Amino acid sequence: MNTENILNFLKELNLNNNREWFAANKVWFEDVKTQFEEFSKLLIIEISKFDEEIKNVDAKDCVFRIYRDIRFSHDKTPYKTHFGVFIASAGGRKSQRGGYYIHLDPAGCFVGVGVWCPPAPLLKALRQSVYDNIDELNEIRNNENFKKYFSGFFEEDKLKNVPPGFPKDFVDAELLKLKHYLVEYKLTDELLKSPDFMGKVVDILKQAYPFNCFLNYTVDEVNG
Repeated sequence: MNTENILNFLKELNLNNNREWFAANKVWFEDVKTQFEEFSKLLIIEISKFDEEIKNVDAKDCVFRIYRDIRFSHDKTPYKTHFGVFIASAGGRKSQRGGYYIHLDPAGCFVGVGVWCPPAPLLKALRQSVYDNIDELNEIRNNENFKKYFSGFFEEDKLKNVPPGFPKDFVDAELLKLKHYLVEYKLTDELLKSPDFMGKVVDILKQAYPFNCFLNYTVDEVNG
C-alpha cells in the first residue's frame, strides 16, 4: 500500500470536496481504494494469527465507504476525507465487539483498539465490568508491551462526574466516566513510510489484544 499516494489523494479531496472533482479523478480514487482494501484483507489475515475470532471476517464488511450520509447534516460535502477500516467479528464495521481500527487522514493517522460509542446498556455493563474486574484491567494496561504504545484511554465525551450506581471514591473512578473503551496510537510519518508498515501496525495491534478480550467478554454477555 502506497500510503503517501493515498494521503495525497485525500489532501486533494479535502480541497475539492465536490462531485465534479471526484468524477474527474475517479481512476485515482479507484486505485487508492483498491490499495486500501487489499491492505485491509492482508491485515485481517495477520491479525487472525493472534486473534482467531478475526479469521473469517470479510474486508468488505469492515472498510468504511467514502460517501457521507448528508441527509441530516448541515455539512453537505459529499465525501469523507479519510479512509478507515474497523476489523471486528460479528459485523465488521457495524459490530459492537471490541476490534481493530485503522485511520488514514492527512490531518493525522492512527490505529485504535476497543469499543467506540457503545449503546447505553452495553456502556453500563462495561463500566460495571471495569469496576468489578479492575485488577485484571490494570494488569493489562500496566503491561510493558501495552504501555509501549498506549498511554491512556480515549477521553472524548468523558463525563465530569462518576455515573450513578458507582462509588465516587473508587480508586480508578476516572475509568468509569469514559463513554468509549478505546485506546489509540498515532502513526508517525516515519512509520507510514516504512517498508514494513504492515508488520509494525500488526505488532501495535497485537499488544492490545488482551484489552479486546477483556471488553468482549462483557459485550458477548450483553448481546447473548
